Amino acid sequence: MAGATLRTLLLAAAVAAVSVAVGCGGDAEEPPATHVEVAIHYSHFQPEEIAVPAGVPVTITLLNDDPIEHEWIVGTPDVHERHRTGTEPFHDTRPTEVTVPALSTRVTTITFDEPAELAYICHLPGHEAYGMAGTVRVIEG
Repeated sequence: MAGATLRTLLLAAAVAAVSVAVGCGGDAEEPPATHVEVAIHYSHFQPEEIAVPAGVPVTITLLNDDPIEHEWIVGTPDVHERHRTGTEPFHDTRPTEVTVPALSTRVTTITFDEPAELAYICHLPGHEAYGMAGTVRVIEG
């Protein structure tokens, strides 16, 4: 009988520890990710917001499920203004500017130096106006 009581007490203690570790953080944000998948479907990004750590390499896999090409440009407002009026037809020389051909996958790795909130947008004609945009939240690691 003493063994059963000890087991019950240990089980209760374990449940309490898990409850404290997990249960109290119901509203806590997920920690920033070092690998993120961004899907492109019907000319929209999913998810529309990602959180990544500052100062750590982050691998981003871009999955284009559409039968047309898209681009994934992440940056500050001045970067996006340059692309709205620019003439670069193809991107793959900068890790923050990626062309994703139809029905394909591209992978890029970026280290964001400091906390920031940056937009990612497809600047192909009409895509941004259609809602093809999202946000990268760079969080202190």
